[in-house]
Amino acid sequence: MIQRKVLFWSIVTALGGFLFGFDTAVISGAERSIQHLWQLSAFEHGFTISIALIGTVLGAMFGGIPSDQLGRRQTLRWIAVLYLVSAVGAALAPSWVPFMVFRFLGGLGVGASSVTAPLYISEISPANSRGKLVGLFQFNIVFGILAAYLSNYLLANAGEDSWRLMLGVQALPAAAFLLFLFQVPESPRWLLLHGRLNEGRDVLSIISPATVQEDVAAILNAQFLGTGRGESLWATQYRTPVLLAVAFAFFNQVSGINAIIYYAPRIFEMTGLGQGAALLSSAGIGLVNFAFTLLGVNVIDRFGRRKLMLVGSFGLIATLALVARAFYTQQFSGYLVPVLLFVYIGFFAFSQGAVIWVFISEIFPNAVRAKGQALGSSTHWVMATVIAFSFPYLAERLGGGHTFSFFCAMMVLQLLFVLRYMPETKGSSLEQMENTLVMH
Repeated sequence: MIQRKVLFWSIVTALGGFLFGFDTAVISGAERSIQHLWQLSAFEHGFTISIALIGTVLGAMFGGIPSDQLGRRQTLRWIAVLYLVSAVGAALAPSWVPFMVFRFLGGLGVGASSVTAPLYISEISPANSRGKLVGLFQFNIVFGILAAYLSNYLLANAGEDSWRLMLGVQALPAAAFLLFLFQVPESPRWLLLHGRLNEGRDVLSIISPATVQEDVAAILNAQFLGTGRGESLWATQYRTPVLLAVAFAFFNQVSGINAIIYYAPRIFEMTGLGQGAALLSSAGIGLVNFAFTLLGVNVIDRFGRRKLMLVGSFGLIATLALVARAFYTQQFSGYLVPVLLFVYIGFFAFSQGAVIWVFISEIFPNAVRAKGQALGSSTHWVMATVIAFSFPYLAERLGGGHTFSFFCAMMVLQLLFVLRYMPETKGSSLEQMENTLVMH
């Protein structure tokens, strides 16, 4: 049974994931109006869409710094402010340059939230329900994407400035996120790491009153074995978690997930389907992603992170191989490729989608967890940018068969990585994992 206050804190923090998903997807409904309004060239238009992604990469790279210096809670509040300012500013922007600035600020919020929100939830969660609680972040990302598509659809006919409403409506959940964060305490592990023992003990007494003394002792002992604050992430003893985080984030993106989500209509048109199928594809992919993320989050603590990854790897290899075969043979009978890609999305959401933010938030010790989370998150976003930018070129030059064969080969390597190197982290406290993964 998850303590009610811990559940509330986790849900509030996971709102950062909802805003992450909403901010990422909402531009899809506004981009054509913006291009027409400000008469943007193809380059300017592409830069306008990608400016938030550039902010996301920077936010992820540097998001660990305020998390360590200011605390997890204070950083989350600043992230909420970024989301709020970005939504209002982009909606009211009088010209192109201010619009770009506000979209960039929103991107910073997305990147920083992908570091701080999973980090915070992992540090307040009991070991036996940590997967489900951190998984709320990924679930909310997918929910935010769906909400953005629905909101865009409902506001599409609200007049010539409907795009301003599409972007501005995000201010409502951003304001709610900021207000609710005042009901959330600081991470007990951050407090103990910074010498605020009484405050840390008070928060831990709410999380797990029966084991508070043992928890405090374990956290302080782990801190004593390390060298504490300011320690370098690149120290030799952290080699294992660093390699695990980078490899996990790398494989997340070379599965081709963002290429398929961003370019599903283009892929379907490559198989000979008409434009009507494009609408079906984005709606279908969004729903499948939502349903299987929910399933993965609900079973991650029962079956474990490693088992979900094994199931997902086999499913991704099979579906990507069948899609590649369809392109090689040019046998696109009916809706074969869309159906295969829906199955692919299901396997991805159940495994990598549900596991990534949980796993990366668990494997680093308290002293360097924010830095480690920033490393994993920024690796993820840099690879997402590379894949999103290169997919149209690769698909055009190499064809669908070679492109999907590459993604399939990467998932074979992921399977070998999971079998050989990925530890199971379910049910272990963060301090127990530190003893397992870090060389003291």
